[in-house]
Amino acid sequence: MLENYLKNQLKNKKILLMTHIVVGYPSFEASMNLVETMVHAGVDLMELQIPFSEPIADGPVILRASQKALERGATVEKCLGFAADATRRFDIPFLIMTYYNIPFKYGVDAFVSRMAKTGLKGAIIPDLPPEEGQEYLKAMADHELSPVLIFSPTTPLERMQYLSEFAQGFVYCVARKGVTGAKTDFALELDTHLAQCRNASPLPLAVGFGVKEKSDVDYLTGKADIAVIGTQTIRIMEKNGVDAVGDFIQGLR
Repeated sequence: MLENYLKNQLKNKKILLMTHIVVGYPSFEASMNLVETMVHAGVDLMELQIPFSEPIADGPVILRASQKALERGATVEKCLGFAADATRRFDIPFLIMTYYNIPFKYGVDAFVSRMAKTGLKGAIIPDLPPEEGQEYLKAMADHELSPVLIFSPTTPLERMQYLSEFAQGFVYCVARKGVTGAKTDFALELDTHLAQCRNASPLPLAVGFGVKEKSDVDYLTGKADIAVIGTQTIRIMEKNGVDAVGDFIQGLR
C-alpha cells in the first residue's frame, strides 16, 4: 500500500519529494526522459498528469503544457500506456493526476481497473468530492488503489476530518488559494494551515502549489511529509533542458 511505502521512506528521510509531469509534453519521448532523470535524481514518487482541455486547478504553465500535449496527439490511451512503461522501468510509486471527465468518459471502473493493471498506486482528481465520487471510491477500494484527496486553506477542520475518512495513501495540502505555479508565501499562515491538516488526518501530508526552491523544502521539513514540485520543473526543462531538471531536484535536499 502507498501509505506504508511513504512511512517506510520517512524512516530514513526527513521529507520526501514528489514531482509532476504532463504526459506527452513536450513529447512522449521527452516525457520518459524527464521521468528517468527525476527518478535518478532521487524523487520518491511522481504524478503523471493526463492532459485535459479544462484543467481548473492548473496555472498557465501546466495549462499550456496540457494544451500542447493534446495538440501533439496525447490521448488517454497513450497516457495509460506511458504509465505502464514507467511503472515497469522505475521502482517508485506513480499516481495519475487528472480531472473527473477523463475516468467518467472512459468508464470509472474500467479506468480504475486499467490503472491497477498498469501498476499505478493511486490517483489525484481535484474536481471530484466524495459526495459525487462513490463509484470512483468503491472502484479504488476494490482494486486496492489510493484515492488522494485535497485539503485547501479554506477547508474547515470538520470538512477535513470528513475528507480524511475517504482518503488513502496521503493527503494533498494546497499551500494557498488559487492555481498552480504562482508564488507562495511560506509563513505563519501556512504553519497554522498545516497544523490543522495534521490534526485532521493521520495520513502523510503532501504540500504543493508554489514549491520552487530548496528554502521552500527546508521550510516544509518537519511540518509536512512530502514536498510537491510541479510547475517549476516544467519551467526549468523549457529553459535549460531535461538534464537541468535533474540538477535542480538533487539540489532540493
